[in-house]
Amino acid sequence: MKFKIDNLQYCNWTRDVFQINREAGLDAVHVTIVYHEDFNELGNQIKKWDNLFKDNSDLIFQGKNFKDIEKANNEKKTAIFFGFQNCSPIEDDINLVEKVHELGCRFMQLTYNNQSLLATGCYEKIDSGVTNFGREVIKEMNRVGVVVDMSHSAEKSTFDAIDLSEKPIAITHANPSFWHPAKRNKSSELLKVLSESGGILGLSLYPHHLKNNTNCTIESFCEMVARTAEIMNIKNIGIGSDLCLNQPDNVVEWMRNGTWSKKKNYGEGTKNKPGFPKQPEWFEDARGFVNIEKGLRKIGFKETEIDGILGNNWYNFYKII
Repeated sequence: MKFKIDNLQYCNWTRDVFQINREAGLDAVHVTIVYHEDFNELGNQIKKWDNLFKDNSDLIFQGKNFKDIEKANNEKKTAIFFGFQNCSPIEDDINLVEKVHELGCRFMQLTYNNQSLLATGCYEKIDSGVTNFGREVIKEMNRVGVVVDMSHSAEKSTFDAIDLSEKPIAITHANPSFWHPAKRNKSSELLKVLSESGGILGLSLYPHHLKNNTNCTIESFCEMVARTAEIMNIKNIGIGSDLCLNQPDNVVEWMRNGTWSKKKNYGEGTKNKPGFPKQPEWFEDARGFVNIEKGLRKIGFKETEIDGILGNNWYNFYKII
């Protein structure tokens, strides 16, 4: 069976976006429902999604495991898997790891750019690695079935997480730093170790993490995929587009600052101006999957390899969550 999976989107969710994902043939999408919200605020996000599931039941449903990806494929719908881009909902209480899993969380980043109670983010000057609390949380995440996501984490912390986790970890949305040296992009050494451990990389389509940003060509992206496949097993590579469709520009401030700073910090590539970058014209939304498919075929990937990158590799990863 052939699946299409985008393992990271953070869109302003409306029926139009769900329809776009269906037009793209996406069987599953891992959606960010938390950046900096605490446990109580997470409840508000869950309520919003309950309404979205109710109002769009012909297009989406909440996914809990790999069988829901199969169900979505059979029913021509999209399974929505919840994820956090920070560990803020578990606060300082390890018991909340099981609680957030019960609410549907299947991916949780240990950090979002900055130091957290669990590990160090990629924006910090000093990377002290996974903390004592982080070690315990990783064990609990493994036990209940929440994937350790290190997309916005620093290098040593990510190596630590790979070493500490009994289950393979994920980097759901980042690219290799040899292709573009963004702070969040990952070193070749790290990607090699990630692959050897059974972990998976979701390649990002977010312009700040692409060579030439918005002007990145499909040929450049596919060449990056090919070069990445020289470092990693191709079965450990997927897509995590990091699409942020229809989000207002002021959301960038929440993403970057949360409640920890009063400064106007908008992150790399933004030159201190708020706003989302324009997507490359060949990937304006998930319907661009067809362009990636054509580009990968043109550069010489086999059909089974293309199927893996576009979804089957993520599907296999979901089987071990």
